[in-house]
Amino acid sequence: MTTTSSAGPGPAPAPSPAISETPGTDNRSRLLLAVVLAAQFMAVLDVFIVNVAAPTIGSELHASGADLQLVVAGYAITYSVLLITGARLGDRLGHGRVHLAGLALFTAASLACGLADGSTELIVFRLVQGAGSAVMIPQVLGLIQRTFTGEARARALGAYSAVLAVGAAAGQTVGGLLVSADLLGTGWRPVFLVNVPVGAVLLVLGRRVLPMGRGAGPEAARGLDLPGLVLLGASVSLLTVPLVLGQEEDWPLWAWLSLAAAVALFALFCGYESRLARRGGAPLIAPRVLRHPGMGLAVFRILAVMAVNAGFLFALTLHVQGGLGYSALRAGLSFAPTAVVFGVVGLTWRNWPASWRRALTPGGFALTAVSAAGVGLAFRGGGDGGTGLYVAFAGVGVGLALAFSPTLTGALATVRPEDAADAGGLLATVTQLGQLIGVAAFGTLFLNRLESLAAPAAYTSAEALWACMWALAGTAAVGAVSGLVLRRR
Repeated sequence: MTTTSSAGPGPAPAPSPAISETPGTDNRSRLLLAVVLAAQFMAVLDVFIVNVAAPTIGSELHASGADLQLVVAGYAITYSVLLITGARLGDRLGHGRVHLAGLALFTAASLACGLADGSTELIVFRLVQGAGSAVMIPQVLGLIQRTFTGEARARALGAYSAVLAVGAAAGQTVGGLLVSADLLGTGWRPVFLVNVPVGAVLLVLGRRVLPMGRGAGPEAARGLDLPGLVLLGASVSLLTVPLVLGQEEDWPLWAWLSLAAAVALFALFCGYESRLARRGGAPLIAPRVLRHPGMGLAVFRILAVMAVNAGFLFALTLHVQGGLGYSALRAGLSFAPTAVVFGVVGLTWRNWPASWRRALTPGGFALTAVSAAGVGLAFRGGGDGGTGLYVAFAGVGVGLALAFSPTLTGALATVRPEDAADAGGLLATVTQLGQLIGVAAFGTLFLNRLESLAAPAAYTSAEALWACMWALAGTAAVGAVSGLVLRRR
């Protein structure tokens, strides 16, 4: 799932008209939304599409385990480190222009990834690809914030939410299709090359419909806060690198020292940002954004949703391909029910009875907990899960959609336009960190449990998955409690 935002054309003298206020701009506004969400989908897809292709990449490029981990997660490292800076660049230079610049960099890096001759080249280009996403994606929510108002904005945010998680699950399916097709004997390369024609089309359309003016107003005058950027970038890097490589390296001392240093540097970052705000400076994240009603709980719940989503997909991929011996295509298609229902619920929950609204988030977490346990139970014993498995898959999709979409909409629907970049950058970073934490935490649990058992592969993998699904259910249950606490306030 993941995540992101920024502001639109800057608070220029007249922001882009909202479709709910100016009917003459309906088609242009909808085309703008389609263009930025298509770019968002492509970027989210790229986080997950490589998972299914990883075994083929490893064999064809003779990559080591650590190299393969960096191929898969190098994108996420630069993406998460640079997201907030990407949002600030949109404020200063204009969100439409910055979005297209990031899209061009992402598309060029995708081409380079598809043509890479070795694992080292592929790792470098994946890092560049992540940087392109970090520049491109923070602009999406801000453009939505400035182009739409009222119910139109809520619908656009619903579509945004659906794209995030459908992209996550669809990445597994599309990756399986492309690898299994082995187009013209190219093996894994189409998982990157598919971005090139799509990116080219979006660049042409984007030039026509996105605002090309430079940023204006108070937020455009804000500096980039380079000391804050260095502190945040260093702390996020020190957190993400051991999360990516810790399991592969059997959690050596350097990984734990890196995590401790990440906490220390993040504390320094918070202290510096607070002092900068008191002096009237321009911190990376404005304190008023953190004080926005419901933002703190929204951050926690989005972190929980994305961790559960990423951990669920990662553990299942390991089980069905490694334990049950599914092909990349069959493994990818297994996640289709989760993707479909997440998209449908994400787009339609606003049409449900208003009296249900306050219960949707805790109810979604609770349904996710029950359904995750059901997935573990269906697979337990080494079988293929039967028809009941797909009911549980659909339950996970519905539950995650209800936990995520109302949370995101509630957190952003009332954010002031001048705070869109900061709020979007914050939630985008949280989304990405949630995915990394989910893969690291639940992936480690699955793999450690797998190593501790001595039994036939399918049975052992099923037992490891059973433990992992219970841990995922417990995490979702904590999310449900957080929603109930908010409900009583």
